[in-house]
This record gives sequence, C-alpha cells and structure tokens, in this order.
Amino acid sequence: MDDRDNARRVIYTRYQAMPDLLVRDRSLTLPVEVDERLARAELRRQIGRLEQELAGLFAEAFGRVELEHRVAAIGTPRVLGLGELEQLRDDLAERVADARVTLREQATRESESRELLQRMLASPADYKWVQISRDDLGLPGCGHWHSRPRLGPLGMLMGWWRVKVSSGCPLAGRLAAVER
Repeated sequence: MDDRDNARRVIYTRYQAMPDLLVRDRSLTLPVEVDERLARAELRRQIGRLEQELAGLFAEAFGRVELEHRVAAIGTPRVLGLGELEQLRDDLAERVADARVTLREQATRESESRELLQRMLASPADYKWVQISRDDLGLPGCGHWHSRPRLGPLGMLMGWWRVKVSSGCPLAGRLAAVER
C-alpha cells in the first residue's frame, strides 16, 4: 500500500505543479520578429510554378477543351501582402486542379471513342448508323467515320454494312452555295 500511496502523491504533486508551469510559460513568451521576405519569396515561387503548370495544361488542351487560363488582376498595382499572395496561390492551385480534372475527363471520352471506333471497324453491322468525328477522337481537322449499308437500301436488306471515312472538311465553294 505504501508504494501505491507514494505513486499517487507523486502524480498528484506533478498535476498540481502543471498549472504553475503553464502560467509561468505564458509570461515568459518572447516577441519573435518574422522576416516576411522569405515567406514572400516562397509564395512567389509557388505562384510562378502554378502559373507555369496552368500554361502547360492550357497548351495541352488547346483546340480540344476550353480552359480558363487568365490570371485576374487584383486592383491597382501594388505589393501584395502575405494573405493576398496566399489567396492567389490557393486560387491558382484550385484552377490547376480543375484543369487536370477537365483534361482527364476529355482523355477518358477520347479513349472511349477510340475503343468504339475499333469495335465499329471490326463489326460494322453491330453499329448501324453510328458516327464518330475526328473531334471525338481528339484529332485535328474535319471528318468522321460512320457505319452505312453498302449499296444503299439493297445493302441494308442484305446486311452489307461498312465503315465509311468522310473525305474531310467541306469545300469553301460548297459552303458559299449553301449560304446563298
């Protein structure tokens, strides 16, 4: 019993002394000067890296997906405070994340279209009247692939289907005639 009582007394005295230590530590706090130059330099480095990454994502998406790439101006020209730099960095990080998601979704749609085209080329009769454009595949220019019956209505009755590749963009003369 004596060992337990001694242990309890030691614990009790330690807990009694704890508030005194906390109160003493509060009064001993020293004022600390913060050098904002290092924080500003690090934030500017992070903002520059995020702007560069956003520009790269915009270049990758150009012509395929519309991405917001502009950096909004913040009022009049001045040196931004740490809070404003952090806000700018956080906004850029969010825009980069949104751009990555948009590009990932576009890449998924394009790969699904490529797989559909491969299946369509292997078995045109299973994909009657399906049309896939070059834009769906992420390719530049005009044109599309579509499954059509060979020899028109006779081919449709006989089950003769084929995948036809369009010749590309319409001629300018034809477009002018259609506009009139």
